[in-house]
Amino acid sequence: MSEPKTPAHLTLHADAERVVDAPGSLITLLTDQPGLTCNTATFAEGTAGAPVHFHTRATEFFFVVDGRLDVLVDDEVKTLGKGDFLTVPPHVKHAFAPAAGHTAEVFVGFAPGMERFDYYRLLGRVNAGEATVEDIKASSPVHDNHYAESATWAGRRRSAEA
Repeated sequence: MSEPKTPAHLTLHADAERVVDAPGSLITLLTDQPGLTCNTATFAEGTAGAPVHFHTRATEFFFVVDGRLDVLVDDEVKTLGKGDFLTVPPHVKHAFAPAAGHTAEVFVGFAPGMERFDYYRLLGRVNAGEATVEDIKASSPVHDNHYAESATWAGRRRSAEA
């Protein structure tokens, strides 16, 4: 007996859902299924990006489509440029934002998929004043997004003038 086939998934650019999760930050939702979650993140210069966090069930991966991206991995900040690729395994704290003086466009994915689209929508509702940061914290177990702290990330250079 053969395994049932998972149907192909196509997201046309014109039809993709977009979420403004913070000033200067746009998430374009591509696919959210049990095996894989993918989106793009577009950051204007100076955007705060994603705070320090970790996942317990999935590897998160980043491919820089354009610009430069600072990524915290454990307690080291790596600066990725166009064409660079990084994987962050479960339980490793990380954060990301455009490098000082740069914008960034990044393809982001999770394997296995984590049903994260509702988390991104929640971020959009917080940005619009329709939900609170407490709602985000309460969703951590559901969306496997656990917040942490890092003196290294807090102390990194955020602007070209610094």
